[in-house]
Amino acid sequence: MTQSAALSRPDPETAPDAESPIVMALPKGRILGECVPIFSHMGITLPQDLVDESGRRLRFPTSHPGLDIARVRSFDVATFVAFGAAEIGICGADVLMEFDYAEIYAPLDLGIGRCRVSVAEPAETAGKDDPSRWSRVRVASKYPNIARKHYAARGIHAEVVHLSGAMELAPKLGLSRLIVDLVQTGSTLKANGLVETEVIASVSSRLIVNRTALKTRPEVIGAWIARFRQAVERQAVERQAAEKGQA
Repeated sequence: MTQSAALSRPDPETAPDAESPIVMALPKGRILGECVPIFSHMGITLPQDLVDESGRRLRFPTSHPGLDIARVRSFDVATFVAFGAAEIGICGADVLMEFDYAEIYAPLDLGIGRCRVSVAEPAETAGKDDPSRWSRVRVASKYPNIARKHYAARGIHAEVVHLSGAMELAPKLGLSRLIVDLVQTGSTLKANGLVETEVIASVSSRLIVNRTALKTRPEVIGAWIARFRQAVERQAVERQAAEKGQA
């Protein structure tokens, strides 16, 4: 058995049987709120304590008997799906880029959670040096793989200081020259004296599927992919109609 095959196959002692509900991993925070209208378009109601994150429960039933939700950290969604603990999930393209799991299939861009992975540095030093002349640079990021690949493609060795938060402090306190982080509006960067100097990738949230689950339960998983695709298409039609009405 290859390492990839072993990774995507759940532990046989805990693996769901063919009749059990699909488990979907959803991220905590802003994206979870943006998922609610998509589920509404599918006629599925999510428990209130899942949506407002008021309870300590982490697995939730839904109004659909064939679907349970596991609420996890945004960075953990891909891992839950890759290892088969959840058959499907929703996560940002940034997480998929960072972990690059071969066991994950991402069939659908949901069009929510739009932001970008960007390089930022102190405003007072921005533009004062030519990055093409660098041979190495120290970068603070929660995306070590993305940061290294980005600079390696430019022939620059990136020493990445792996942080989980407070990224904006790193340049000011001398921990790094630059940061690579997720940017939505740029207001946090501005509040901390940083400016966005380069966009590495645009990001939105994707529906993701465990490849082994898709092979072993193709009709069930395929039906869920179709439901999500139809819901996203309905949202797009409604959005276009609303925009025309405002014009």
